[in-house]
Amino acid sequence: MLYRLMAAMWLALVAPTLAQPAESFDTFLRAMRSEAVAAGVNEAFYDTIISGLTPDPRVPDLVETQPEFTTPVWDYLDGRISSGRIARGKAALARHADLFAKTGQAYGVDPYVLGAIWGMETDYGAVLSNDSLIRPIVRSLATVAWQRRSRFAEDKADFIAALKLAVANGGVSPLGSWAGAIGHLQVNPSNVLAHGTDGDGDGRVDLHNSLSDALATSAVYLRRLGYQPGLDWGFEVEVPDGFDYLLATREQLRPVSFFAERGISRVAGRQFSDLSTPAFLYVPAGKEGPKFLMTGNYLVLKGYNFSDSYAMAVAHLTDRLKGSGPFLTPWPRDTQFPNLVQRQAIQQALKRLGYYDGVVDGRIGPITQAAYARFQAANGMVADGFVTRAAYEALNAAIR
Repeated sequence: MLYRLMAAMWLALVAPTLAQPAESFDTFLRAMRSEAVAAGVNEAFYDTIISGLTPDPRVPDLVETQPEFTTPVWDYLDGRISSGRIARGKAALARHADLFAKTGQAYGVDPYVLGAIWGMETDYGAVLSNDSLIRPIVRSLATVAWQRRSRFAEDKADFIAALKLAVANGGVSPLGSWAGAIGHLQVNPSNVLAHGTDGDGDGRVDLHNSLSDALATSAVYLRRLGYQPGLDWGFEVEVPDGFDYLLATREQLRPVSFFAERGISRVAGRQFSDLSTPAFLYVPAGKEGPKFLMTGNYLVLKGYNFSDSYAMAVAHLTDRLKGSGPFLTPWPRDTQFPNLVQRQAIQQALKRLGYYDGVVDGRIGPITQAAYARFQAANGMVADGFVTRAAYEALNAAIR
């Protein structure tokens, strides 16, 4: 009876909601007018482009079901790095070999990284003609900014950026995803304004219709995020028994030699090419799954899209397009995971126990994983930070 009462209290505290905005969509648009004008958008243009605008009904579900945050990493990789996508990618890169080589040489970004992002984002441009996925972004971003409050400042900035791009586009909203990302490699409007690059030399930046512009823009963006030419994203490694997984933190990059001295080695007898390379240990599926030493370029991929699953997919697809095979260590595919309510409860419990001071949103990322690892270490468990259904049960017991 006590367990049921406590479970009910947890549910009341952390039940998932996509709160309905207190204001109407029209009220929100009217309120945004002054901010848009202050940012340089012409008043008459603003009034014209929002006239008759209605919310995009796709947005609420898509905000809550982003696969990067709701799918086990191996299922995410399986769905995005299929044999078909690898084959299509190799063919697409071969068709545009000169363009990719030219872009890589001009900007110092591995062409295969750009190819992997292209494949991940739009299946090598195939989805750009799909009207159910690619729509006018002014409407989409107005809906996102109105609906989603967790990233309100960023969403408003992208909405205003979309308006500015519409002005440059002859008064017509650019096309993009439900979240406003534009073009072959899906760059959000604020970053199009900041990093947009005319790759084909026609005097304009058109990420939707010009692959050259899209590649150049993303290459410039990656370099400004800190991408280092010639540096691999990371390596699959083997970790010895008894290793202290609290060292698996990205808060401090250490030379590869630090990990090699503690028994970590590359899989299949491969050798580290440079023991001085700064890296961190990443164990996305705990002690039983594949493990990696990641370089700063992996963190740059997370700058492009904050999800680790996304960054891992781009990294792995890069290698597969080059001809490498799958990871050697199998994923723990029989793992049982907590649902959204339970993930939020995990964060709430970690907060209550003093291990976590982040947002209770049910998104299990590095901060939550590090907090759970500290809980594991304090309770005599292997501190790999892998948040499973067992984590929910252990934390539930700890706060009774």
